[in-house]
Amino acid sequence: MDSNLALLLIPIAYLIGSISFAVVVSKCMRLPDPHTYGSGNPGATNVLRTGNKLAAVLTLIGDALKGYIAVMLARVLLGDESLTSTMGSWVLSGVVIAVFLGHLFPIFHGFKGGKGVATACGILFGINLILGVATLSTWIIVAMFMRYSSLAALAAAVFGPIYFVFLFGFQPIGVGLLAVCLLLIWRHRSNIQNLMNGTESRIGSKKKTLVSGDKGTS
Repeated sequence: MDSNLALLLIPIAYLIGSISFAVVVSKCMRLPDPHTYGSGNPGATNVLRTGNKLAAVLTLIGDALKGYIAVMLARVLLGDESLTSTMGSWVLSGVVIAVFLGHLFPIFHGFKGGKGVATACGILFGINLILGVATLSTWIIVAMFMRYSSLAALAAAVFGPIYFVFLFGFQPIGVGLLAVCLLLIWRHRSNIQNLMNGTESRIGSKKKTLVSGDKGTS
């Protein structure tokens, strides 16, 4: 693939990542803008605060799919170059970072994006099925035993790049995953503070269902 055309995959990935499914699903289902209640985070967890489980599930699936689609699109168009050539590997690494940045800072939604857990999961599955399963399993295990969604996300973020190195060694794509890991941790800085203070909410804890105009407390 021509190098100039290959580089176009990076801004395309950013645009794909900029589609905030929390906002799209909420508009389609006539729910309040997720920026206006709860944590203000346009993600599945915050959408769930409306009491609409279907909307939350659709948000989760959509955010994961955009990460998966962006990576798979690049892999298909780049062909074997995505894993075998230096240029292709760096382009794929750029795609990984771009689609994640699109979710965090979406151009279509005033650069106010989510924390990126679902999108990161989709990226990992797009790179390799085993890598995705291993990282998702880490999230599930930590979530089941510790009952903190944020802690599970942080653990998965740390172990994702480690699993990649064990599976494939040191490759340019690993740089992209490391960047995603650091960005995800940065986006969870308030959750880290809450965990340290013992104020982070646990999975399954009852929360007030929010309605339009209710800003929430978290």
